[in-house]
Amino acid sequence: MSEKDYLQDLTEIKSIMNKSTRFISLSGMSGILAGVYALIGAFVGKFLINSYQQGETGIEHLPIHYFEILLLVVASIVLLLSVSTAFLLTSKKAKSNNEKIWTSTTRRLLKSFIVPLFTGGLLCIVLYQYNLIGLIAPFMLIFYGLSCVNASKYTLGNIEYLGMANIITGLIATQFIGYGIYFWALGFGVFHIIYGTLMYTKYDK
Repeated sequence: MSEKDYLQDLTEIKSIMNKSTRFISLSGMSGILAGVYALIGAFVGKFLINSYQQGETGIEHLPIHYFEILLLVVASIVLLLSVSTAFLLTSKKAKSNNEKIWTSTTRRLLKSFIVPLFTGGLLCIVLYQYNLIGLIAPFMLIFYGLSCVNASKYTLGNIEYLGMANIITGLIATQFIGYGIYFWALGFGVFHIIYGTLMYTKYDK
């Protein structure tokens, strides 16, 4: 066996192992769109905050409790759109690659991702309960980053770096209370667009 054949065999073996242990159908375009949704959500959120503070649109008459719920609704819509887009585009990519989307690897991936995310979500509810609103955005970034890092062993691409970037951004944001929406836009918006573009260029083209 020549050296060229040997290297080719190693490449094929590595490819087979990756397919059996890693979920490879994550869509780069879904990452880009998630980033776009997040930036739009941040823009809407900032507009609502400015309107509430300046009293120009009538929204300032809302009790603060209801206004905070309104901001949570905006964030929930962004999350719903992002998850729906990721599921649809990833399913489409898996189908075009003749791959099953629901496998043991997918289940391990979801478990690794959801546990830190769910924990962070509960903690954010506690922060809201004790009126520590300024820490919610930083903790969202930190626990989302932990979810990405934890799930990275079951995926291809740069999701680990996306996670680390969000963790660092979240930690920095804890020192700039009141500017959380800007860090939120950076982590969930800009970083997702960069990550999605890299994924799309490397795996989707």
